[in-house]
Parts: sequence; C-alpha cells; structure tokens
Amino acid sequence: MSFRSDDLVDDIMRTAPHTIRVFLAFRMACVGCPIATFHTVDDACREHGIDREKFLAALCDCVPA
Repeated sequence: MSFRSDDLVDDIMRTAPHTIRVFLAFRMACVGCPIATFHTVDDACREHGIDREKFLAALCDCVPA
C-alpha cells in the first residue's frame, strides 16, 4: 500500500488503522480530529511542521508485508 501527499488523513486512518501509530509517533493529534476528514497529508504535515517525505516514508514502512 502506498500513500500520497494528497490523501486525506481520515481516509488513511480508516483504511489502514495500523498507520495511527505513525501519526501519534510524529505527535500529530489527527486521531479523532474533525479536520482530519478535510486535511490531506500535505496539509497536516505543514500544519504540524513535519517533513512530508519522512512522514510518508514512515507510513509506507508501517504497512505489513
């Protein structure tokens, strides 16, 4: 499974719940946030001051083989 910067945060967490730990590890309080249904990965990373490429890599790395 791959993730893109234009994917919605809520869609990622709903379709791949194992990614929630990545959001929490990056100290992103997206879990349960009403804005997560509208925020893309790019929006969330910019809002939280997180390197988008590192975050996307961490999301991809957490996917079970």
